[in-house]
Amino acid sequence: MPNLDLLPSLLTKITENQHALEAALMELATWAKKSGSPEVAENVRGALATLDLNEEFIKMSLAVMSSPD
Repeated sequence: MPNLDLLPSLLTKITENQHALEAALMELATWAKKSGSPEVAENVRGALATLDLNEEFIKMSLAVMSSPD
């Protein structure tokens, strides 16, 4: 498959996007809770939990792909 060497860079950028989305979702959760919508805040925190669960696997996969053979 051509350009496989781009895969780690691509996944790194996806991870950076994930972190940006996580920060934005946390802001929304805080705003929702302060605005009197604890259910919405809890739903947002549920989405954040999914991001957290996947982050470790992504980091580990990037490390494996980035290491020399």
